[in-house]
Amino acid sequence: MTTLMERELTHKPLKEEIYDALHRHIIAGKYAPGDWLRQEDIASQMGVSMTPVREALDLLVASGLAERVPYRGVRVREMLAKDVAEAYGMRLILEAVTAREAAINITPQQVSGLKKIIEEMRKHVKLNEMPHERRLSREFHSAIAEATGNNLLVKLYDVVANAFPDWLLYEALFRYPELLADSVKHTHEEHIAIVDALSKHDADRAVQVSLEHVMESGKWLEEYLNIPAELLREKEQQVIHLIKKSK
Repeated sequence: MTTLMERELTHKPLKEEIYDALHRHIIAGKYAPGDWLRQEDIASQMGVSMTPVREALDLLVASGLAERVPYRGVRVREMLAKDVAEAYGMRLILEAVTAREAAINITPQQVSGLKKIIEEMRKHVKLNEMPHERRLSREFHSAIAEATGNNLLVKLYDVVANAFPDWLLYEALFRYPELLADSVKHTHEEHIAIVDALSKHDADRAVQVSLEHVMESGKWLEEYLNIPAELLREKEQQVIHLIKKSK
């Protein structure tokens, strides 16, 4: 008898199929923060060997959804409110820096690449497609970091992006599916505004719309994940102050 998790597998490299299936379960709340992801159990449920499961768990750790605990295994990542606020503040800072640098250095080919990602994201608007949409969104923002031409900045951005709990925001969509249509629409519009500013090499505008995009996530952190508003506003004000001083 084919299990539910086996039926979720598609035709990608096996480790990516398993990663996608586990990703869906995490953001759908079937695995809660702190739950252990046991290789043996997952391999048995999916009807696969241990090796691709271990590789898939490595991908989950790299993406920030899970954490590896020495001598214990891998578990869904837990984050305190303070951790979330700190990751949010660093994401705001790096988003502003990468937007400004990308606006200065981006090429027409890179702008075209960003537009292609946006078009691909428009094809994935259903609730069960949100894990793939999330990966495309990560690809979109990573491409902007790449457009800076600053290798160190790209590495820093990856570290901060992995620390930012955007997967928890996607999990909120599974609890409140009525939010999906507006969320997808607003994200699409925000991404278009970012690309428009970058294509015009308008650094100030690129910074503004990029920060607005991340601050929209801040509203979700407050409303649906119960992160204290004062922690989030403090981080926002710090970044706004830095930007004003730099002008």
